[in-house]
Amino acid sequence: MESLNLLMEGFAGALTPVNLMWVVIGCLLGTAVGVMPGLGSSMAVALLLPMTFALDPTAAFILFSGVYFGGLFGDSTMAILMNTPGQASAIASTFEGHKMAKSGRAPQALATAAIGAFIGGFIASVVVVFFAPVLAELSTFFGPAEFFALALFAFVATSSVVSDSVPKGLAALVLGLGISTIGIDSVTGTERFTLGAPQLFDGISLVTVTVAILALGEVFFVISRARRTTQNLRTRSAGRPWLKLAEFREALPAWGRGTAIGLPFGIIPVGGSEVPTFLAYDVERRLDRRRRKPMFGKGAIRGLAAPEAAGNSTTGMAMGALLALGLPVSATAAIMLAAFRQYGLQPGPLLFDRNPDLVWALLASFFLAMVVLLIINLPFAQLWAKLLLIPQPYLYAGIALFCGLGVYATSGRVFDLLLLLGLGVVGFLMRRYGYPLAPLMIGMVLGPLAETSIRDALLSSAGDFSILVSSPITWTIYGLLAVVLAFTVRNAIIQRTRRDV
Repeated sequence: MESLNLLMEGFAGALTPVNLMWVVIGCLLGTAVGVMPGLGSSMAVALLLPMTFALDPTAAFILFSGVYFGGLFGDSTMAILMNTPGQASAIASTFEGHKMAKSGRAPQALATAAIGAFIGGFIASVVVVFFAPVLAELSTFFGPAEFFALALFAFVATSSVVSDSVPKGLAALVLGLGISTIGIDSVTGTERFTLGAPQLFDGISLVTVTVAILALGEVFFVISRARRTTQNLRTRSAGRPWLKLAEFREALPAWGRGTAIGLPFGIIPVGGSEVPTFLAYDVERRLDRRRRKPMFGKGAIRGLAAPEAAGNSTTGMAMGALLALGLPVSATAAIMLAAFRQYGLQPGPLLFDRNPDLVWALLASFFLAMVVLLIINLPFAQLWAKLLLIPQPYLYAGIALFCGLGVYATSGRVFDLLLLLGLGVVGFLMRRYGYPLAPLMIGMVLGPLAETSIRDALLSSAGDFSILVSSPITWTIYGLLAVVLAFTVRNAIIQRTRRDV
């Protein structure tokens, strides 16, 4: 009952005209960015980060959460209509969703995706309301050793799962950790990797890194592929933008299974919602094989419903893990953790105690965002495809301009613009050669936490490394990490065996 009372107070804060406006703006921006192939919520949040410092923290995070959820809706729209997923989390939706669109059922496919995303996100928000305070209370039992174990779990699990090549994932992680160590060591006062440049004594701003790697790097990558023409929209889209009762009944079990699959992955740091969406699709495909008339490959509505519900339930739980544990499980969540720190806030139990107005207004805004996105996407989903008519030179030139303005506005230094350019080239090279971005961002954000935690743990134990594995919580975390690594090795062996055959 206490959680419900606090949630009602949160609705009172979120339903003010100003905060409600930010919910709508965030959902619109997120959906619009998600519709653009190659763009995503992580880039949108990175671009908005330096532009929202003048906002009240509650308004800023309500805006970010709307962008986060809206990006998934937009990704699905393009995955269905054009077979062009905006982000990897929408790839599973292309398999059956685009076949539905090609067969003249585009409106029904979009409705299936919108309702599935609403169900998954709404249920995840309910779970977060009741379990985020429990997770926050649990995190009070975390000491330096436990936080180090959690950071190590995020590092290794993300690096090994989100990339087809484990070495590439680890290389991206090491690069992020290396960037996070640049500057003056806060404990010893030693210069680290500054090359004697005074401009680097304070380190490299996370805002600069996120904007360069996620936004400017994407601009350079698109420019390098400018000669490739974008596929035209050829799907037939006439028809009713709703589901018949029979279609709804067909999709309902898949929405439920997808939501159940996605919820745990909101806490497990495996890089976002890519893994649960594929798992949900695979479960439905296996179940379909047992039916008298298999539908997969012909536009099966369950093959679209399950991944959509899984992706949004993962995102909703990821926000709960971020608020309660300070654990980012995706690149977008890592950027939002950076935003918390820019405002002088630290997610975790202290956030619930010190800033309850912000936390519960933000949780209430999740429900509002789900409703707003359903209203936006059900009747108007196909109108978002019109944004693709914007010529790419104008679109990406505008993004590059905002990158420079945003970084310069936060520091006022030309040196940071040079860093932006250099790191943007690094982001381009990572995309060009298939290096994942999420490990870099998580290494950059959680690197200082891991360093501080291991130092504190060793200082408190007079250098005894056994303190790192001295509690049941650390045993549990390392056990889960071993399971993740075992599955990664197993999948790698299976893939190599198939290639050899």
